[in-house]
Amino acid sequence: MEPVYFPIIGLARTVFALQGLKFTVTGDEHIPAEGGAVIAINHTGYMDFTYAGLPARTTKRYIRFMAKKEVFDNSISGPIMRALKHIPVDRSAGADSYREAVNRLKSGELVGVYPEATISRSFEIKEFKSGAARMAIEADVPIIPMVIWGAQRVWTKGFPKRLGRTNTPISIKVGEPIQPFEPPQALTDKLHTTMQQMLLDVQQGYEHEPGAYWVPARLGGSAPTLEEANAMDAAEAAEKAAKRAQP
Repeated sequence: MEPVYFPIIGLARTVFALQGLKFTVTGDEHIPAEGGAVIAINHTGYMDFTYAGLPARTTKRYIRFMAKKEVFDNSISGPIMRALKHIPVDRSAGADSYREAVNRLKSGELVGVYPEATISRSFEIKEFKSGAARMAIEADVPIIPMVIWGAQRVWTKGFPKRLGRTNTPISIKVGEPIQPFEPPQALTDKLHTTMQQMLLDVQQGYEHEPGAYWVPARLGGSAPTLEEANAMDAAEAAEKAAKRAQP
């Protein structure tokens, strides 16, 4: 038992109960009882990481998440993130965080990674970065794919947070371990294909509201298509770059 992580999980579960969140977890038996593994998770909302830790509790494991450095710089969230031994990621200089993640994996930890890097505005699986695959290969540990569906209804990019009692159903599916193999791009492609199919699987039994912002266009919602979302992301990135370039 960890002195900080354990009570934080208890607090989180109390909050989830007060919110009326209804979790359906499948495949949690794929989380290894011991040893390192990369936990690869899709990214649809800001609260994903709080839900992603639930399947690991079946084997009483804790996930160390890789999160952007700004979260650690915050005076409130920073001390908590450090106490939980999560890994800060400086997107402008990621070598140190990558090395730290590999070391954690080699020491037998579970490391949570978002291969999409940013929240998917379309709620479809975006193109993956190769970091998860490269870490798994270097540390010689499996990748455990995980898909979360419904988290975008609680709080996602561009929409107000809904942290009160919403009785939102959230589905979490853990896939079979993918053993590392080279080259990294081939492993990344396999992970991407696997998680796309897993997303389709969890969506099958989920009730989607026609026209809702949190529903993908493919399923009759008003979310942008993957192509439209990619264009929005590119425009936002260009705007941020222009601001950073200003004297």
